[in-house]
Amino acid sequence: MDAVVSPELARFCTELSHEIGRQIAVLINRRGAVEDVIVGDDREVLLPDLSGYRLGRRSLRGIRMVHTHLRNEPLSQDDLTDLALLRLDLMAAIGVLEDGMPGQLYAANILPPNPAGKSYEVWKPMLLRDCQVDLGKFLSSLEEEIARTRPGHHVVKDQEQAILVSVSKHSHADQADSLAELRELAGSAGLSVLDTVIQRPQALHPKYLLGSGKLKEVVIKALQHGVEYLIF
Repeated sequence: MDAVVSPELARFCTELSHEIGRQIAVLINRRGAVEDVIVGDDREVLLPDLSGYRLGRRSLRGIRMVHTHLRNEPLSQDDLTDLALLRLDLMAAIGVLEDGMPGQLYAANILPPNPAGKSYEVWKPMLLRDCQVDLGKFLSSLEEEIARTRPGHHVVKDQEQAILVSVSKHSHADQADSLAELRELAGSAGLSVLDTVIQRPQALHPKYLLGSGKLKEVVIKALQHGVEYLIF
């Protein structure tokens, strides 16, 4: 059975994280092999460029992120936004206890399109030894359900799709002009534009440009329609 993370790897990460006072993340592929290791600060881990893990026609990226939380706290809003934005198989955190041992396992997965509009499911916190999920079967079923419930729409055969996003403090007219130009550029690049999004925030989000709530809405739409590109 493919576990979220092996007990040996979990303990190694929590002990090292406790020793250096920093979060540690591992990216694990569907075969259970570690693809990358990232060291953050005491509050977060900044993910590297994941463009090498192409989605193709898949709904999920084929890798999961497991990282440590020094205060044994649940997943943060940034964790959940990264899950949706990057289409990770799973976002998981392992709490670090005062002695460096693994604490609670916190995890979440993307959801298929649903009437409630929920983009992800947060799991009930549990100890790693109590997690009995066969991750391989779980992810296969999840991708099948996402594909089954994805709304149908007309696209040119083999043409990749994009959602265009404009985030600016300029006037709505200026944004509309910029989006019109961007639509032409996208068409020249062989992309079919599914939708456009305009936002004029009071302040630009330092990590996501537009607000994390609006970003999640865009990502949900991209997931539902199989869109591969968000172009800002």
